[in-house]
This record gives sequence, structure tokens and C-alpha cells, in this order.
Amino acid sequence: MPHLLALDQGTTSSRALVVDRGGRVVAVGQLEHAQLFPRPGWVEHDAAEIWRSTQRVIELALERAGLAAADIAAVGITNQRETTVVWDRATGQPIHPAIVWQDTRTQPTVDALAVEGGTGRFAGLTGLPLASYFSAAKIAWILDAVPGARERAERGELLFGTTDTWLLWNLTGGPDGGVHATDVTNASRTQLMGLSSLAWEEELLEAFRVPRPLLPEIRSSSEVYGRVAAGPLAGVPVAGILGDQQAALFGQAAFEAGESKNTYGTGAFLLVNTGEEPVHSEQGLITTVAHRLGDAPARYALEGSIAVAGSLIQWLRDNLGIISSSSEVEPLALSVPDNGGVHIVPAFSGLFAPHWRPDARGVIVGLTRFATKAHFARAAIEAVAFQTREVLDAAEAAAIAELRVDGGMAANDTFLQFQADVLGIPVVRPAVIETTALGAAFAAGLAVGVWSGLDELRGLWREDARFEPRMGAAEREERLALWRKAVERSLGWAEA
Repeated sequence: MPHLLALDQGTTSSRALVVDRGGRVVAVGQLEHAQLFPRPGWVEHDAAEIWRSTQRVIELALERAGLAAADIAAVGITNQRETTVVWDRATGQPIHPAIVWQDTRTQPTVDALAVEGGTGRFAGLTGLPLASYFSAAKIAWILDAVPGARERAERGELLFGTTDTWLLWNLTGGPDGGVHATDVTNASRTQLMGLSSLAWEEELLEAFRVPRPLLPEIRSSSEVYGRVAAGPLAGVPVAGILGDQQAALFGQAAFEAGESKNTYGTGAFLLVNTGEEPVHSEQGLITTVAHRLGDAPARYALEGSIAVAGSLIQWLRDNLGIISSSSEVEPLALSVPDNGGVHIVPAFSGLFAPHWRPDARGVIVGLTRFATKAHFARAAIEAVAFQTREVLDAAEAAAIAELRVDGGMAANDTFLQFQADVLGIPVVRPAVIETTALGAAFAAGLAVGVWSGLDELRGLWREDARFEPRMGAAEREERLALWRKAVERSLGWAEA
């Protein structure tokens, strides 16, 4: 039986997952990497550390599965998306720490570009509002911050990539012939690609001052890009690339227009498949490429991006010391009947969809002497559910009948029940919640013939649990009204 190896390069860790032909995860290797916060609002990663940890998790996954390169039909890559790496073509060394998607240092650049045309200046071309979230302004910042970098980039001595490109280039040889490419889903998150052309747009390169020689080739999400050059996977084709949220949509078998999913990872991301035509939102959602399989037409999605979800639980653990491990959140939250009036709005890097307010900052409201750490835990869980309701409201035209969910927080039954309650529709958890890795494996497997097509993949999806709403409409609206008041208190804090 052929197996696939999915590399899931996330915001907080790198993972390798071995997936069998039945869509089951048979082994996992995982290592966390450092989160660097050199200044308020700045978030960085060490790209060299990410590459080292990726090599190690490949070894771990293969060892635990008892498999070798001969057993692996292909490698698929999925990744944190907008995070920006610039490196030396000759040496393979990054010239600056990777700037993470959560980073807000480029807000002045974004504000300057918005003077002409507002935040929607390029939305018709890219599907994206002007925001520090995306890669283009991060590239320009690095080129300006590192002495001589802009000139070197124009001479073709430097390369840019999101972390999928960084891994692909290193896997396929690095300085010795590495493939410098990305797929349409990741390219659509740079704010440099045209949604319809699926190509780098000169107007955008000029506006953001990004030299074209720096950029990778844009390719489909499912094709053979090259072969692993060395290590335990030497000779295995790399055949699938999808940004993490698009990979989760694909892994949920949401292939048709109107089908959707929400992934609870570091952030939370609702995607609704809109078919072969890009649909532009007037309600704060962004338009993105869902996938492209080989030479077939691209498919598009509307996305509601929430910056802080699982990372709020990490914040309770690492910054406040309220819990010592993430698994403690659910029992702690269950030890109280409600949030005790406490609401947490985790606008640590501003608010993303549907607000797009970079001036927002995190607030905790409703505090009394009655509040305990258990109320904080419950408020943190509920904050993710409330934010999801906001982006679902913005996607109202999609007429979503149920929400398929995945990611780390999808293992929390208490959270999913509350999510169903505040949405007023069923929430469905699949048997395999590792849908991000599954999507990357599916894309790679399709490219090399492990699976015959989308119908076969659809047959692999299985339901694990369904959470029906129990909360009455009046209570739901009362809870939502309080949440909206809390959000209002978070706005405007960063104006100074």
C-alpha cells in the first residue's frame, strides 16, 4: 500500500505526518520552534531552525511508521502562509529572521499605500485589503532594513518565499539546483498575484517595490515540482503544495461551491468554496485561491481570517501561567457554569476579519472580584467561538447549513458545543481532524496517481461527531450583544 508524507510547517511547530491510502494518519513527528518577539507587534521565526526541525520530523515520522523512501509515493507541503523568508541564493542562508504573518511592523507602509484608494486599493486585483498581514510589505521591509539587500535582490542574488517555497527549495537541493516555486494558494496571499491572471502583477510589484527576480515561479497545487535531493526521502517526488487553510478545506473534501470549513489553529480561518469564479465580499471577508489541480481551472474561496484562536490558550499558559498545559483548559472551563461576565477580545495584533482594525488591542472586560482563572479559561474558549460567529455572519450569502471543523481546538467537546450554540447551526468534526496535513497528502497523491480523483477522496471523509445547537435564540442574541460591546472597547487603542 502506498503512503504519502505530508509536511505541515505551522506557526508554532513543524510536523511530518505519514498518511495511508485510506486517508488515515499512521505516524507523526513534531517539533516546536521558537517564537521571537523583538519588539511590541513584531513576530519572527528563525527560518534555518524551521528547516532543521523539518529534517528531524521527517526522520521521526518515518521511524515511527517503520517506512523508508521506497514506501512513500510523494511528499505534500502545507504551511503557515504569509510568513516571509528572504535568503541568499548561493549559500541558502536567510538574510533576516522570517517575518511572521501576525507581525504588524509594516503598518506604516500599508497606511501610506492606502492614502490613494483606501484599504481596498488593490482588492479588485488581489482579493485582499491592504493590511500588514500579507507578504508584500514584509518583503519590502526586509530589503530596506538589510544593507545592500535591495540591490542584491535586483541582481537575482536573493530569493523570497513563504515557508512552502523555503522547504521546497531546500528539499530539492537548495543552492545545488533547488526548485524555487510556490503554488497559487500561497501566491494569492502575498498581495502580489492577480486573482484572475494567477501571475505576478507589475502594478503590484511597483507599488510594493518588490524586484521580480526575487520571486518564485507560480505553479499549481498538485503536480511534481521536483524530487527530494538527499536524506531519508531521497528520490521521492514533491507533488503537492497548499497553504494551510486551503489544505484544510481540501482535506475536508469541501470541493464544491458552498462547502466550507473552519480550522482552529494558532488563528482560526473560515473558508467557503465559491467555485471557478472569484467572489468579492462587501462584509470584510477576503477572496483567495482555494486550489488548482494541474492544468484544471483554479477554484476560489471566501475567507474569514481570525488572528488569535489557539494562541490565546497558549497565552493563558505561557504569559499568565493560568494553566500549565493546553489540555487543562477544558476541565478548568467546565468547573464554572458560565464566564462570570468576563469577556476576552484577543486583538493582540489588531482585529482581522470582518473588522480589519489594526488599531485594536486585546482587552479583558467584565471583571469583578467574583472572576477566577476558571472564568478566564471559559472566556478564552468562548472568544474563539464568538469571533467565528462574526466571520460566519459576514459570509451570510454563502448559506452555510453546517460547519465542518478541524485543528487542535476541534478536540475540545465543550468548545464545539458552545460553537454550535452561538452559530445556531450544527458543527461537525471529522474522524481525522488532521485535515491540513490530509489536504497536502491528497494533493500530492492525486499528482502521482495514488487516488483517481476527487470522488475517491470524497469517499474517504468520515464524520466523528456532530454538535447540534442547544442555546435558545434569545440567549444567543444576548450573549452576542455582550460580545459586540467588548469588541467596541478594543478599538482605537493603538492610534497613539
